[in-house]
Amino acid sequence: MSVTSENKPKTNLLGLDQEGLKQFCDSLGEKPFRAVQLERWIHRRGAKTFDEMTDLAKSFRAKLSQIAEIKGPEILRDKISADETRKWLVDVGNGNAVEMVFIPESNRGTLCISTQAGCAMSCLFCSTGKQGFNRNLTTAEIIGQLWHAEHTLRQSRGINDENERVISNVVLMGMGEPLQNLDAIVPALNLMLDDHAYGLSRRRVTVSTSGLVRQIDKLAERCPVALAVSLHAPNNELRDKIMPVNKKHPIEDLLAACQRYLKVAPRDFITFEYIMIGGVNDSSKQAKELVKLVEKVPCKFNLIPFNPFPGSGLERSSEENVKAFSSILNDAGIVCTVRKVRGDDIDAACGQLAGEIKDRTKLAEKRAQRQILIKEITKPQ
Repeated sequence: MSVTSENKPKTNLLGLDQEGLKQFCDSLGEKPFRAVQLERWIHRRGAKTFDEMTDLAKSFRAKLSQIAEIKGPEILRDKISADETRKWLVDVGNGNAVEMVFIPESNRGTLCISTQAGCAMSCLFCSTGKQGFNRNLTTAEIIGQLWHAEHTLRQSRGINDENERVISNVVLMGMGEPLQNLDAIVPALNLMLDDHAYGLSRRRVTVSTSGLVRQIDKLAERCPVALAVSLHAPNNELRDKIMPVNKKHPIEDLLAACQRYLKVAPRDFITFEYIMIGGVNDSSKQAKELVKLVEKVPCKFNLIPFNPFPGSGLERSSEENVKAFSSILNDAGIVCTVRKVRGDDIDAACGQLAGEIKDRTKLAEKRAQRQILIKEITKPQ
């Protein structure tokens, strides 16, 4: 954050949703329509300076330059995979960096963004959790990922029409647990949905959570978008071992929260994410247990082959096991898809995002205990 000559921090307008911009403009004695103008210039047109905003009075632009800024993310690395998946490493200060990933497909373009520097959830199968946790990202740092990716991709493709989007879907599935940072993600979600900013449908914006029950209820109240829940196990005994959050929010409480969320959700189902880990959670018996577990929750399953990372101690399920598991769910009438592995040659696949984190929680130091747990859950039954 920059400072003025009077040593007052400049306000980064990138992190203000329309309501925040209206309050900012009101504090300057400006009318509410100025907020919409600023929002359109910053988010729809990708303006980086106030001088670009030619329909604003020069006096207003001069005032803005003194007290405000448009400060986007600083990109440390930009990698493109053989399958055209693109990963950026974003500097978030004090030696920390997070990652975001763009996944192009024939009918859509999905951006996976991060919400925390690191993650405190410590899930056994996730590279981010291995690094520990430093801090929550600000709204500007969260929406700044979409701002940078959208306008960088437009420029690289020669797109000048502000109404033509490259990114059609956004998933908060990068580094961090989004619902631990609810106050910052809600204004970012508002901007994603606002027609004066990115104009995305609620169905095309997805928040993923490891299962923070009370926060799911709060998201339902404040900004209900599509919800994806990291389930990854058919019972509490196994989920306790691979996802420590389950000890506080067991499966039965989580499923009840999902049912409450469906009352306001933009879709009539919950997406359950399920990492397929060889010899841990991928047996036919576990698939049948899963069918029984979710019989009262309208849902679809996204099976995700585990993406190995150094020191994980875990293996990807065989194609045979994934196919058998998927068939059992499908035969039970549950919509089930198997996620195609994308960007694994640049470590951009699901569970591989790690960034560069200075751990403040000492979670990373507990890795030796985690290795013991890995041996326990992967030993032959």
